[in-house]
Amino acid sequence: MNLMKSAICGAAMALGLGSAAAAETTIFYGHGGPGRGTVPTALEWFAERMGELSDGEMKLDIQWGGALFKAPAAVQGIGDGVADAGSVIAAYFQKEMAAYSLADLPIAGSNIWVGLRATDKLMRNSPAITEHLAQQNLVYIGTFTASDVNVACKGGEIASVADIAGKKVRGAGVYGKVFDALGATMVNLSIYEAYQAIDTGLIDCTQGYSYVVPAFKWYEVVDSYTLLNWGQIGGYGMFMNKDTYDSLTDDQRAVLVQTGTELADKFAEIVIGFNAEAERNMREDGYERPVKLIELSAEDTAALNDATEPFLAEWKENAESVGLDADQLIATFTAAVAEYTAEFEQQGYPWER
Repeated sequence: MNLMKSAICGAAMALGLGSAAAAETTIFYGHGGPGRGTVPTALEWFAERMGELSDGEMKLDIQWGGALFKAPAAVQGIGDGVADAGSVIAAYFQKEMAAYSLADLPIAGSNIWVGLRATDKLMRNSPAITEHLAQQNLVYIGTFTASDVNVACKGGEIASVADIAGKKVRGAGVYGKVFDALGATMVNLSIYEAYQAIDTGLIDCTQGYSYVVPAFKWYEVVDSYTLLNWGQIGGYGMFMNKDTYDSLTDDQRAVLVQTGTELADKFAEIVIGFNAEAERNMREDGYERPVKLIELSAEDTAALNDATEPFLAEWKENAESVGLDADQLIATFTAAVAEYTAEFEQQGYPWER
């Protein structure tokens, strides 16, 4: 276990967690990616907010760039205590994160805040999920999202579902599988390789997220960007070693729960802001070269959802294979999506109220 407790009022290391006046608790956190972008921005906020709520007693020491473990080893690394906590991408862990990967399906729709709040409620309030994680020595802390999935193209644009067939596309999770089922030729590349692949003609299009257009300079090589109004990659979040979590005081655990719960609103605000700026620049020709912004019709989005049904069945089979009640989880998640959709329609985003 790597949870370090360093004395503030003396040279000796504290053996107990102690009071805020006597010791500080440092949680070592592993993140597979670099220290820039939407998730790192949120992690820095999490560290600051956790410190604020604990009166400076609790600190988050973030190790970037896979220094403690690479992204595909995160579950084992956290569970084994290589780090006290860390970022987990559900797509790498289909069995271990069977419940969490539900958030990678388009059930929540494309509203990032709705998706984050619904996912957080699912993960935080399901005893079955808590127990499944406990078996891996993990505790859920809070959730991120890669954002709603859209598609950028060079040359021929995607303005309808019919335009997908025949395109060479880099996909993202189930969204790529649906494009494959609709006639696209899928090319297995990471999002970091998409720029060069489009530039050289290896692919025609890449699925991705609006904030990536400026972050990875896609505007230099793509001609169009289509808002699919479909779904998001939501199985991406913060988990903690259960032994470490259990060793904390009740007050410290309460700080983690509150900060983790607040993270959904904060991260939505961060990502929606990044996306809005990117889309505004496309709409107003704010980049060095024009990128046509297209929005898929409601009918086409419905067709994409229909094409997702076989993959929802695959998810159910996988969830049931680890002892989870798939239908109950879907019902819980769907109800949470409806709850937060209604709240958004009535009140807007929390940070705008």
